[in-house]
Amino acid sequence: MSVTAWIELIFSGLITGGIYALVALGLNLQYGLMRILNIAHGEFLMLGAYLTWMVQTSFGISPLLMIPLSFVVLMGMGLLIHWLCFRRLTATSSNIDIFEARGLMVSFGLMFLIQNLVSAIWGGELRGYDYMAEPVVMGQAQFAGNKLVVFAMALVFSLGLMVLLRKTLLGKGVRALMQSQVGAQLVGINTRTLHPLMFGIGLGLSGLAGCLLSMAYTISPAMGEPYTVTALIVITLGGFGSMGGALAGGLLLGVIEAFGMHFTNPSLKALLSYVVFIGVLLFRPKGLFSK
Repeated sequence: MSVTAWIELIFSGLITGGIYALVALGLNLQYGLMRILNIAHGEFLMLGAYLTWMVQTSFGISPLLMIPLSFVVLMGMGLLIHWLCFRRLTATSSNIDIFEARGLMVSFGLMFLIQNLVSAIWGGELRGYDYMAEPVVMGQAQFAGNKLVVFAMALVFSLGLMVLLRKTLLGKGVRALMQSQVGAQLVGINTRTLHPLMFGIGLGLSGLAGCLLSMAYTISPAMGEPYTVTALIVITLGGFGSMGGALAGGLLLGVIEAFGMHFTNPSLKALLSYVVFIGVLLFRPKGLFSK
């Protein structure tokens, strides 16, 4: 392989990994803070993708303008779902284990509900639109313009979330809750405000990832579930509760998949991810980047 081919292969993996990281950050935020293992997380990515596709094809609005709208709409949906479902579960669950089990069942229900609702409205066929598909030449390498935008936006929002959590008072409260719910409450942190807000932000990030995906790939009602599974693998790679680990794990998994598909068979993509997942669970259960 030439140097150019190596660069294109690595960058294709990083593009995919950027989306993985963005989805995993939202899910990691929900589980690390509230112990909600949201199996329906990928379905909200799918909703963000369909929202962008519908607005772009119906009104010709640029997908770039849909980025903030996708985030706001899915965040609002997250606040509503938390108020309708998880707030009630918190009040009626006697301990965190019961809450996790009930939350898992609720998220399964949401997954099937959203999948079937979207299939009923738009059908099961693949959808898509053309956006910045012209190649961009960088040295001797060529990349599709839309995929460069996807990678850049995914990286910007991932790093933006990490800065928010590290540098702001809100972020310090979130990190305190992740370390100790009881300790955070003792120092006056309001969990009733932070929990729905962070759940909403998590779904907003998922919708934003769906918006970005629709710019470069076809979409379907079944697209969400594989991204939920991949997000869980990424979180395992980076360590539960670690935002930096989720970003690094997403980029790493994207590159591993790109190399694996190039040197073996593209149909083995899922198998490669699961092999990495099982290996990390067996030998580095706290994540590759934990001390």
